[in-house]
Amino acid sequence: MYNKQAFETGNRGNCGPWGRGKFGGPFNRGKFGGFWGRHMGEFHQVPVNIEETDGEYVISLFAAALVKENVKLAVKDDVLTISYQGTDQSDIAESSATGTYTYQEHSNRSFERSFQLNNKVITESISASYADGVLKVVLPKNPETNKPAQTITVA
Repeated sequence: MYNKQAFETGNRGNCGPWGRGKFGGPFNRGKFGGFWGRHMGEFHQVPVNIEETDGEYVISLFAAALVKENVKLAVKDDVLTISYQGTDQSDIAESSATGTYTYQEHSNRSFERSFQLNNKVITESISASYADGVLKVVLPKNPETNKPAQTITVA
């Protein structure tokens, strides 16, 4: 199982304080990319932890103040997609224009994350819960496709 979005969008990590490339570019994250991401209506990426135990994978998605009814989980073609329909960007701009916010880093924006399951999960048994700002998705392992790691000795 891997984070499909990280591979598809070019998120490679280990880029230093300036983000991708030399300066992060105007449309990427980095020193100046956060501004463009907030003002051009794109999905923002919420932080995720993926834990593996003997019998399951647990995805912990950190997003405060979600409305549970707006969270959608879907599995199609062995890809788990977690999406949230939040406040429209025009609503944020209107409230900023009326003087409600002096500065805003937190908002109830839409997001979407996708995870390739690689046939390692029993999709019929996936469960999810939301508490204390954390969406927890439990993915039971498929015992037929999850084989333990092999130890190879070097001769």
